[in-house]
Amino acid sequence: MGIRNQMKLEFLSVPENEGFARVAVSAFAVQMDPTLEVLADIKTAVSEAVTNAIVHGYGDGMGMVEISAKLDDNGIMEIAVSDQGRGIADIEKAMEPFFTTQPEKERSGMGFSVMQTFMDAVMVESEMGKGTTVRMEKRLKEK
Repeated sequence: MGIRNQMKLEFLSVPENEGFARVAVSAFAVQMDPTLEVLADIKTAVSEAVTNAIVHGYGDGMGMVEISAKLDDNGIMEIAVSDQGRGIADIEKAMEPFFTTQPEKERSGMGFSVMQTFMDAVMVESEMGKGTTVRMEKRLKEK
């Protein structure tokens, strides 16, 4: 499996950049001529991952969010969204539907569930005080 193309971008953890991230990653995916449904799935998952980095990774603070994406020869796109924020104490618990660390802010706790619904694979790596990386995969084209 060879890499067909790859990209990386970095931006400040401000809410306005969530839309920028969605558009940038979907524009990168377009070169594989995915369906509109697949593009919508990618946009939704990226939105959730970036929002988690901004809201939970940095909270009221500020930091950088990094997104990288790779397209392989088999039509699979891998996306990684990383922050250097707080980290996640219990990844398994955080990935449970409706779990939220901010119920007072009316958070639904569905971010990871949404990512898992729209992507083919979702993996999370995190270390307290050092940050989190969410890796997602989506098949863009059949072999």
